[in-house]
Amino acid sequence: MRRLLSDERGSTPVEFVLVGVLLTVLTLGVLQLGLAVYVRNVVHDAAVEGAYHAALADVEIAAGAQRAREVVERAVGDGFVETATAADSTALGYDTVAVTLTTRLPLIGLLGVPHGWEVTVHAAAEVLE
Repeated sequence: MRRLLSDERGSTPVEFVLVGVLLTVLTLGVLQLGLAVYVRNVVHDAAVEGAYHAALADVEIAAGAQRAREVVERAVGDGFVETATAADSTALGYDTVAVTLTTRLPLIGLLGVPHGWEVTVHAAAEVLE
């Protein structure tokens, strides 16, 4: 019995598989985190672009939400933005335009939790006087 317990033949392939699986899962997790950060930055920058566009004096406010949606769809893919709204608001006592985007929180690739992220951006409204 002692001889069988001290025999280490065949342990190398098992160790290779265990370490390989661990490293693969770790690598995929880091790649998914990078994708999630990229998507978050795209959604935020698209909301900023839409708010700045909607804040122009000669542009309809709804055009800002549409522009933000188009930016995300070009960068990430169609149907990723679940809702896009633009509205007049007052932030810090100034007239502003608020653009809100709601998207999925990507957990596995771009699949994930519906309505997981909501980004709201304010831009100072342009006034012609």
